[in-house]
Amino acid sequence: MMSILFYGWVGFSQSPQPTVRLTSAPPISQILPFEAESTTHLSPVSLKLQALDAAGIPLENARIALTILTPPKNPWFTTDFPIVEGTKLLDIEAVAAKGELQIQQMLPIRGNYQLLAKVTPIAPNAFTPFQQTLTLSVPENGVKYRNFWILAAILLVIGLGGGLVIGGKPKIQAGEIAPERVRLLLSGAIIIAIAALLFVNVSAEIAQSEMSMPMSHMMESKPTEKTSPIAQSQGLEVRLSGDFSATVGTTANLQVQVTDTKTNQPVTDVLLNIKVTPAEDEWIAFAYKGAPDAAGKLRWQEQFFDGAPHKVEVEVSPQLNAARQFPPIQVSQTIEVEGVAPPLSVRLTVLAYLTGIVVAGMAIGFGLQRRLLGRWRLT
Repeated sequence: MMSILFYGWVGFSQSPQPTVRLTSAPPISQILPFEAESTTHLSPVSLKLQALDAAGIPLENARIALTILTPPKNPWFTTDFPIVEGTKLLDIEAVAAKGELQIQQMLPIRGNYQLLAKVTPIAPNAFTPFQQTLTLSVPENGVKYRNFWILAAILLVIGLGGGLVIGGKPKIQAGEIAPERVRLLLSGAIIIAIAALLFVNVSAEIAQSEMSMPMSHMMESKPTEKTSPIAQSQGLEVRLSGDFSATVGTTANLQVQVTDTKTNQPVTDVLLNIKVTPAEDEWIAFAYKGAPDAAGKLRWQEQFFDGAPHKVEVEVSPQLNAARQFPPIQVSQTIEVEGVAPPLSVRLTVLAYLTGIVVAGMAIGFGLQRRLLGRWRLT
């Protein structure tokens, strides 16, 4: 009896289970993180989640909730957006009539993203709800490594030259504790280190203040755009609501609702085409196209990692088999985003790395010079 129960348990554990299949365009091996100073057109990653039953057949009339978590914090090897590390990038729950959820999302940093997918039926007891955690690995752009090694080589050469100067044959005058060239070199190194530290910290503070000043100006010059993201046409009302200001590192709550102006009832036989773009750039931060839920709503949470104002655009159009056909209705809203400067610990860590490379070069140069002097004396 024990063997029969054990065999049945093993067979049940090995039986096929419902899963969520993840595909992307471009392929996962070709995905690169966001590049702020890129001169080429930036395209978001198209992520497609497909809910499949135990037989591999798509689960129709489902609801898919997706949460994207950014890679965890790494204090020793930080990314371009350290504030974004270990935070929530997106949280959306949408109707998947054919068992599919497809979005376009710009991935800001390198590392392993976690995609938490939860699948539930629209009709009660249609199938057993399940959830799955997917991992999406994004490598660093090779250009970043190339630029780092170039900078490291330059700093190493500078340190090597300084070490050769310090390790030379000293000529100490009366009343001096070190040769004049050594004192000049050390004084110059101290001045450069202090100037670099001040530049890194002051530039970060200035950048943060410059980001906040235009945002406050835009908030005062466009009050009507912030308070009226509503459109009425063909007996329909489209309302975009939620948080119209956000901070890097946290998510903003957004919602689209479509109602019938005559009956005040929700409208569900429409398509929502959502696109989020920076106000001053052309790349797409987030995009989604699908139907609202039974209440005529679509809710999502989104993080604006770039620290610049973003424009949320929603286009509502009728479905092909809908009884009511109408021209597309559009609403839009500008989200003011407050940028956050990198933490002081991150800036000091980077400065310590660069200083360490210079010190290593000086040690190598000093050792080479002393060895050369030793051989000259023996000769």
